[in-house]
Amino acid sequence: MFTPGKDFKPIDNRVRIGHVYLKVSDLERALGFYCGVLGFELTQRWGTQAAFVSAGGYHHYIGLNTWDSLGGPPPPPGTTGLFQVAILYPDRATLGDAPAFARSQH
Repeated sequence: MFTPGKDFKPIDNRVRIGHVYLKVSDLERALGFYCGVLGFELTQRWGTQAAFVSAGGYHHYIGLNTWDSLGGPPPPPGTTGLFQVAILYPDRATLGDAPAFARSQH
């Protein structure tokens, strides 16, 4: 089970993103990416089925759930899905921290 730990660097609290809701096949893997790699903080969890993540103390920017997608396969190439989402970093230096942190975790 994903638990935020001391090895995760939080995302800069000036980062902004609109509300995004994603159906995921593996909640733990999704939390590992959004919290562990990108640095969002886990703000609420509903057991093993749903979680909300945010930055800067906001209630949530991203909602993740497995209600209709648990264990589902990735979508085939050329199909619909989330095409693009913008995460607005306050400056280039903060933006540069995200991939550098991701590389350090692998």
